[in-house]
Amino acid sequence: MTTKIDSLKRDDWSLLNGEDLYFFNQGNHNKLYNRLGAHPRTINGISGTYFAVWAPDAEEVAVMGDFNGWNRGSHRLQPRDSSGIWEGFFQGVGHGDIYKYRVLSRYWSYEVEKADPFGRTHEIPPKTASRVWQQRHEWGDQDWMSGRAKKNSLDAPMSIYEVHLASWMRVPEEGNRSLTYREAADKLADYVRRTGFTHVELMPVMEHPFGGSWGYQVTGYFAPTSRQGSPDDFLYFVDRLHQAGIGVILDWVPAHFPTDQHGLAYFDGTHLYEHQDARKGFHPDWQSYIFNYGRNEVRSFLFSSAMFWLDVCHADGLRVDGVASMLYLDYSRSQGEWIPNEYGGRENLEAISLLRQMNEMTYKEFPDTQNAAEESTDWPMVSRPTYLGGLGFGLKWDMGWMHDTLAYMQHDPIHRRYHHNELTFRMIYAFTENFVLPLSHDEVVHGKGSLIRKMPGDMWQQFANLRLLYSYMFGQPGKKLLFMGSEIAQWNEWNHDASIEWDLLKFDNHACVQRLITDLNRLYVNEPALHEHDVRPEGFEWVDANDADASVFTFLRKPKTGGSVFLLLYNMTPVPRLGYRVGVPRPGSWQEVLNSDAGIYGGSDIGNLGGVLAVETPHHGRPYSIEVTLPPLAAVFLRHDG
Repeated sequence: MTTKIDSLKRDDWSLLNGEDLYFFNQGNHNKLYNRLGAHPRTINGISGTYFAVWAPDAEEVAVMGDFNGWNRGSHRLQPRDSSGIWEGFFQGVGHGDIYKYRVLSRYWSYEVEKADPFGRTHEIPPKTASRVWQQRHEWGDQDWMSGRAKKNSLDAPMSIYEVHLASWMRVPEEGNRSLTYREAADKLADYVRRTGFTHVELMPVMEHPFGGSWGYQVTGYFAPTSRQGSPDDFLYFVDRLHQAGIGVILDWVPAHFPTDQHGLAYFDGTHLYEHQDARKGFHPDWQSYIFNYGRNEVRSFLFSSAMFWLDVCHADGLRVDGVASMLYLDYSRSQGEWIPNEYGGRENLEAISLLRQMNEMTYKEFPDTQNAAEESTDWPMVSRPTYLGGLGFGLKWDMGWMHDTLAYMQHDPIHRRYHHNELTFRMIYAFTENFVLPLSHDEVVHGKGSLIRKMPGDMWQQFANLRLLYSYMFGQPGKKLLFMGSEIAQWNEWNHDASIEWDLLKFDNHACVQRLITDLNRLYVNEPALHEHDVRPEGFEWVDANDADASVFTFLRKPKTGGSVFLLLYNMTPVPRLGYRVGVPRPGSWQEVLNSDAGIYGGSDIGNLGGVLAVETPHHGRPYSIEVTLPPLAAVFLRHDG
């Protein structure tokens, strides 16, 4: 007797059509999350789940799970033409069911159980099965989405709070557990609004087997980690931040993936996702596999992953990790450990092509987002359009600024006069890319010490130097990024297994640093001169870049059109400078709008009594000048409202 499900034809239940197969095999499909993976469906009154997985060298693929008692052969998939995809529809399998694919290779009798590469959610590690998921979240962020182009513009202020969600705040009363997505949503949204950041950047939330990787060893490229809740809980988190007016940027890791057996590695008994030759397919630093960027189906997989987070999860951009490791074939390799490209060079042509195409695809569909590259070399035009020969990113992390600035700040102030160029050098290249100035998680781990501990001197000087560092970052052209805990001057290095040391805020020194960050954020957001020309030279002008003897830096920040102009002054020594003359372009009053030595920030309260008047005494090649008091180890922001 024929059952109801037996009457269904493939065309009734398959989500794949000829166009899908063509673009997938051509390497141009960027919406595979709508086709591959597990999709609950009701067809002709029959409820079940459609499964599809790419395993071209499999002899047999079956779905196993609680729904069939983990039977290894009862729910076999069917090959779809010559695409390498296996698919099937099974009645009685639905939302919440856990499953794996049993893959039997046609080679070496290799048999393995795999999590779904397109799974929307997975079991909480160390368990490794995937879970069928039907998205149910109803979005409420329409106002944000319709207006975010202005918020994410290169002309807009972008002050980014980098967060490792599992350790931002914990619940000590309940075994020191992490906050769930829903708990974190309200707390983080309120905190970020209160401290004035415009965006949150999450270290990878994609599913990963080892918490100590901080999420950078991804197995679930379409799944937020289940450690903190369901996919709908994560969507609630993004929605809540958007409704609070806060952008959400996600770390995305196409540079490598882990060797765990349930993951992508050796998926069908062949090097399917990874490059077969270890000289191109294995990362010596991270002991992980490198994607085969030249394989069309792998390209479709990565394009679809990037698009998934922007499309389904409403992310406002991707911060692409490890770009330098993708661009260079000899990255972290000695002679003889890498293979030159077809022209004999060290550039990874397939990876370059992939990054360019990924940016073209995402910006075409989501032009109101921003992708940023973590790229640590002098590769040209990372944040320039692909039609000009660039990689097509919107932003690039300025790792050179970070290294030079932290090196300078760690010098004893008495020696800073000999290192003046470490701060002035940046302005030679500052506008060759659209830069983000990052003080990220990488600078406060692995024995590097927290930012406050990097600062020289006694405790008073350490805090003064830290306030000076932050004021310098916010005065410089470029978008801003600060890692969680740094805004309260956390003494200890970041520990991914513990919360930020929020108790420090009961001490004035730490609360004062947080207050300074809040005021810097608000000044940066509200003053066009401090953000409109973040990526263009028209908004920056040195007043004096050469006073190395006094270790003083002075420059102007200007808006696009008429309006307030800022004079920023930095005294990098503990010696107050009284009657320090500075040339200015305008007569009249220059108002002191921020002084990092103010008492409210924990400073000595030396300043200019609210402002100074310019006189017709030429200086620094300008028709007017002012005499100012420069507090010790401090920044002064003066504004002219003419």
